[in-house]
Amino acid sequence: MQIDFAVIGGSFAGLSAALQLARARRTVLVVDAGQRRNRFVDDAGLTSHGFMSQDGRAPAAIAAEGKAQLLRYPSVQWLDGTADEARVDADRRLAFRVGSTAVSAGRLVLATGVRDLLPPVPGLAERWGRSVFHCPYCHGYELEAGEIGIIAATPLAQHHAVMLPDWGRTTLFLNGVYTPSGEELDALTRRGTRIEPTPVVRLEGEADVVLADGRVQRMNGLFTQPRTLMASAVAEQLGCAMTEGPMGPFIQVGPTQETSVANVFACGDAARAAGSVALSVGDGVMAGFGAHRSTMF
Repeated sequence: MQIDFAVIGGSFAGLSAALQLARARRTVLVVDAGQRRNRFVDDAGLTSHGFMSQDGRAPAAIAAEGKAQLLRYPSVQWLDGTADEARVDADRRLAFRVGSTAVSAGRLVLATGVRDLLPPVPGLAERWGRSVFHCPYCHGYELEAGEIGIIAATPLAQHHAVMLPDWGRTTLFLNGVYTPSGEELDALTRRGTRIEPTPVVRLEGEADVVLADGRVQRMNGLFTQPRTLMASAVAEQLGCAMTEGPMGPFIQVGPTQETSVANVFACGDAARAAGSVALSVGDGVMAGFGAHRSTMF
């Protein structure tokens, strides 16, 4: 299959990038494996927040409407599946496979996303996206200014512990992960964050933290710090330069979302240290602009 522009990843960033290219009357192929990072929120019956005009709406509904609007453009094709075996051909075209289909694109937008490597606390994975979260701006308000727990998985828990008192009464469960410095303790005291040094044994109920000494701390919700990993090997296969962020590696991009590989652009969670639906949509717009303009300037 020969195509002008290919977008790998059909979630918020990819849909946004493809829309700009379709509106430039260019042929666009979107490849998507159907594994949105925030699909666990849908499974729990929760909603997305912080995206103007879409606040309180299910992520699946936002994505589905975006896909339907995109597919109204006759120059757009959609291919379900996983992209792999990516390479740069001798003529600088971008080649990859989706199952048995070989694709060759003049420009490629990577909106491949990331996957979350969760801390190995029994009961945490089952509550991920339901009552355990990582973004206060996305889910903090709905905890009704109640009891909020932080399960430390990395020293980034300190960042959570300073932020979250704006959303409720906060307890930091150190869980043997790190020991706050004197300066960090002062910051937590100023913010009113309570520190619990007893190790966490497991999570129960909605968001109950069972400690090693038998005590149970009942929380309205919990936050933790997953390690993020690339959800696709395509960026690595192409040789895109990566940057190590506080949560994990992400694709290095320039002002128009261009990567270190000619004719390859990247956007969304795969191309920033931390993201949200709104940021992914904005990045996708810029990646679409950048990919289109690169054919002229």
